[in-house]
Amino acid sequence: MKKILALVSLSFLCVQNAYAVDELSKINAQIKQTEQQNKKIEQQVESSERNIAKTKKDLVKAADKVSELEELRANMAKKIADLDLEREGIVAEMEKNRGRIADSAASLLFISSHPNFDSDNMRDFVLTSALLTGVADRLDTEIEKASVQVEKLEKIRDARADEKQKLDKSAKKYAREKSDLDKLLRQRNAQNEKLRTQQTALQKKLRDLSARAKTISELAAGVGSSEMSADAKFSRRKLNLPVKGRVVVRFGEKTALGLVSDGWRVRTRGDALVMAPADGVVKFADSFRGFGRVVIMSHKNGYNTVMTNLGDVNVALGQEVLAGEPVGRMNPDKSEMYLEVRRGNKAVDPARLFKEN
Repeated sequence: MKKILALVSLSFLCVQNAYAVDELSKINAQIKQTEQQNKKIEQQVESSERNIAKTKKDLVKAADKVSELEELRANMAKKIADLDLEREGIVAEMEKNRGRIADSAASLLFISSHPNFDSDNMRDFVLTSALLTGVADRLDTEIEKASVQVEKLEKIRDARADEKQKLDKSAKKYAREKSDLDKLLRQRNAQNEKLRTQQTALQKKLRDLSARAKTISELAAGVGSSEMSADAKFSRRKLNLPVKGRVVVRFGEKTALGLVSDGWRVRTRGDALVMAPADGVVKFADSFRGFGRVVIMSHKNGYNTVMTNLGDVNVALGQEVLAGEPVGRMNPDKSEMYLEVRRGNKAVDPARLFKEN
């Protein structure tokens, strides 16, 4: 009996050990499978991050090309408009000149058809001769002036044709570069789709903050900034403005309303491309009363940049953006950006950071 029990126990132990070995083998296989899946996911994440990084770099290059082309085309269009105005002025002057030539010619015809060269009356002789000479000189002057005007008009026509040819030639290149930029923007938006789905709560919080903030400075202070550091420098070199244009109001100057400006007002083209002034994180991208669509970015060393009057915004909250990456376009009806720089809770003169175009 004892032998039988011993054999049963031994058999049970063998079965148990076999079961344990089988379970262990299954667990090890699952672990190995999980590790392989994890490795695959890690590779996908790395590949995705590389793709995102490449997209960002490509976007910076594409945005720079498009912005340069838009500026170039705008300048060419302005030259054509200026030449048209100059041409209109010359044509109007030529019309006046034609009238003066006609008057001079009529005077010559009248005097020549009513000569008074009676040698007995030297006074009338001299007067008639002087009149003829004066009218003839005036006619020569007007004809000479007309010749100059015609020559100038021909030069204007040639210059206009040249600028028009350049503008037409740049159209295909611009369309191609713009198409590449739009494609990259769509690609970036798709890559940031996961980020967008995580923003609902943050967007609500920022909308509440926007509703409470009375000024753009309060809003900028409310969204927070990057960690302050002892290094108060933003960049070793001066940065490009986020939009191509001309500074019309500087830091500390009075605005049209008589208020002291805490930033720069940059006059630009409507629909101009707006780019990130430096690497940073998007902290606000929404409308704010009186300022159109606003993008606030947080940069290193506690700096925030505020860009206003955008018509379109194509970045998401929390998105990391490289310097030169497109963040949107100006409002076609409000071609003036208010650019404010803040460090902590203080406004900083943009001249310390930005070079003027």
